[in-house]
Amino acid sequence: MSDTTPDDSTTTPPIHVPVLPREVTELLDLTPGLTVVDGTVGAGGHARLIQELIQPAGRLIGLDRDPMMLKHAERALRGSGSTLVHAGYTELPDVLARLQIPAVDRVLLDLGLSSDQLADSERGFSFDSEAALDMRYDTTEGVPASDIVNRAAEKELARIFYEYGEERYSRRIARRIVNQRPVATAVELARIVRSAVPHPKGRQRIHPATRVFQALRIAANHELQQLETLLDEVLPRCLKPGGRAVFITFHSLEDRLVKQAFRDRNRWKNLTKKPLRASASEQRENPRSRSAKLRAAVKL
Repeated sequence: MSDTTPDDSTTTPPIHVPVLPREVTELLDLTPGLTVVDGTVGAGGHARLIQELIQPAGRLIGLDRDPMMLKHAERALRGSGSTLVHAGYTELPDVLARLQIPAVDRVLLDLGLSSDQLADSERGFSFDSEAALDMRYDTTEGVPASDIVNRAAEKELARIFYEYGEERYSRRIARRIVNQRPVATAVELARIVRSAVPHPKGRQRIHPATRVFQALRIAANHELQQLETLLDEVLPRCLKPGGRAVFITFHSLEDRLVKQAFRDRNRWKNLTKKPLRASASEQRENPRSRSAKLRAAVKL
């Protein structure tokens, strides 16, 4: 965990477009002077909108596990007086303690993979990446996805693909991978997965390896465990009574955890009984928004 004011001289402009921007700012109910945490600050798209609405005297704290994304955020928020920290959102209690902030007014979490991360050919998020199969947000922590693919037993691989990717052909794919190991790159893994699953007639909506890549990314970054810790321990500790939490999720596993947490009537007043979705016009302009779901709640 570290504060960051990164040098962006070698950073290309971000391509990521924040989803549901109007809905996010409305449900956060932003007013001047609030202290707001963007726990997945990314390229700073949502953070920039938040910063504009909480000035003067407001404070934005942006966290991200990915140093590359913090460089983008620093450029987007330059001169705004925000605080950017290289840390995961589960480290928020430590971040606030160091900043001498007892609790905050608002927390935003956009849990999707950034378009900039997907476009980074060096980390293996994309199906056609020829680089090493890494998939970690922070390459200084944990083990790369290639270690999971090449070392896990067939049964464990199948479990990961089924539980984290909801992949119906998980056993068949795991068997094919084990038979063809070692797997070095994302493009190689995508080819193996494609060869292991049936090819339906007509145009496919998604790439055959989409669920496997999702599952490996979740496993490599411990994403569901991190989200559970945030919902069970971090938010109740760090959010003020009457404070608001807003989540954007992109697959059913994350959305289910948030939905279940917000059902706790002793802890939360749920503001979105059904998740908000992007409008048809936003989906046309930003296809990534099609799978986004937004939920919000007030801490009691």
